[in-house]
Amino acid sequence: MKSVSVRKVVLAIVLAVLVLLPFGCNTAQLGETEAEGNRRHRRVHRINQSELMADIDKFMLFDEPSRLTDKRIP
Repeated sequence: MKSVSVRKVVLAIVLAVLVLLPFGCNTAQLGETEAEGNRRHRRVHRINQSELMADIDKFMLFDEPSRLTDKRIP
């Protein structure tokens, strides 16, 4: 009895995958050309990279001026 329900669940998952597979993960917006999509992806990547670098700088305390003195101590 248990194997029949497991079989039904597996069959439902396989059918769902086969139905959704042709659609894929299309990230293009409606009315957007391929060049516009590429520009949008490059812009998002550039923004994400700059935000990541800002977070790393804040963590490493590179975003603040140094508290070390530039004077020599005799």
